[in-house]
Amino acid sequence: MLTVTPLLRVSVVAALAAVLAFVPACGKKNDSGKIKIGIVTNCTADFWSICEAGAKKAADKHNVDLQFRQPEKAFDASVQTPIVEAWVKQGLDGIAVSVIDPEGQREDLTRFAKKVPLIAVDNNAPGTGCKCYIGIDNYEAGKAVGRIVKSKNVLPNGGTVAVFIGSTKSANGKARVQGVLDELAGEKDAQGVVGKHPTRGDISGRTFGKYFVVDASDKVGGAEGAAREDGEPSKAQATAAAVLTRVKGLPDLCMVGLYAYNPPAILAEAKSKGMAAQLKIVGFDEDFATLAAIAAGEIEATVVQDPFKYGEESVTALATKNYNVPIIPYRVVNKTGDKIDGITVEVLPVKAFEDKLRADIASVKK
Repeated sequence: MLTVTPLLRVSVVAALAAVLAFVPACGKKNDSGKIKIGIVTNCTADFWSICEAGAKKAADKHNVDLQFRQPEKAFDASVQTPIVEAWVKQGLDGIAVSVIDPEGQREDLTRFAKKVPLIAVDNNAPGTGCKCYIGIDNYEAGKAVGRIVKSKNVLPNGGTVAVFIGSTKSANGKARVQGVLDELAGEKDAQGVVGKHPTRGDISGRTFGKYFVVDASDKVGGAEGAAREDGEPSKAQATAAAVLTRVKGLPDLCMVGLYAYNPPAILAEAKSKGMAAQLKIVGFDEDFATLAAIAAGEIEATVVQDPFKYGEESVTALATKNYNVPIIPYRVVNKTGDKIDGITVEVLPVKAFEDKLRADIASVKK
C-alpha cells in the first residue's frame, strides 16, 4: 500500500496547479475546443448581415465559436461598449469592433486592447492598440462618389448637391464626406465658399468648384457638409424629406447617400414628392434596395465595400493572429458596368454583382 506523505501531497498539488495555470496560456477555448471570437457592429443593417455570413464562413474554416452582435440601438457607444466589456470578462480570444466614436471610445478601447486582441472593422480607431483595421480607404471611396457626381450621366456641368450620412462622429463618416467635397472642389481639405444658392437666396450652403452643396437645416443635423440622422436610421427618410422640400424645383440636382440606408430613403422620399425624375441619386454600400433601384435606372451608381470579406478577414485575422491585413479595395456598381471618367477601380454591372453577393451568402452553412 502506497503511503502519501505530507511533502508528496504538497508536491502533487503544486504540480497540478502548475498544469492548470498553463492551460489558459495555450489558448482559451470553450468546451468544444473552439477558440472564441466576437464581432460587434455599429447598428443593425443588411450590410452587417452580409458581414455575419462572411464571418460564419471563416468561423467554420478555423474552428471558431463566433458571437456576432448587431445592436438594435444604432450608433450608440453606450450600448456597444458594454458588449465588448462582457466579452473581455468572458475571456474571448479576440474581438472585432465597428467603432462608433473613435475619440469618445478611445479610453475604453485602449483598455480592452491591453486585455484581448482587438481589431477595428469598417471604422478605424488609430492610437487605441487595435491590432489592425479591416476596411476600405473611406476618403478615396468618398472621392469616387464625387467623381460619379461629376460624370457625364449625372452633373458634368455643375449643379446643386445634397449629401446625406448617418453620422459624422465615425471615422468613415468624416472621411467619406470630405472625400466627396474635395473631389467636387478639386482640392484637398476643401472647406467651400459659404453663401446663398445662386438662384435661390433662401437656400444656404457652400460652393465647391461648380457645385453648390446644400447645408443641412438645424432640424436634420449640422453643417459639416452633410445632412445626418445622428445615429437614427429610422429618421433617414424624414431627413431626406426636409432637404428635398427646400431644393424642389431646382434644375441639375443630385442627392448623395453615404450610409447603406440613405440611398433607398432618398429615393422613397423623392418618389413620394414626385421628384424622382428630376434628380440623380448616387449611393454607397450594397443594400439590396439600392441594387434593385440601380437595375431599374432609379439610382445612378453606388460605391461598394465588401462586408462579406470584412467578416471573413476579421475572423481569420483573430483566429490565426495574422494582423497584416491590407486595405480592402472599394468598387463601383452601376447598371451596365460601363466605365466612369476618373474611376480607376473595378466597375461592375449590377446584376452580376448582386448574383455574386447572393451566391456568397447562400454558400455559408446555416
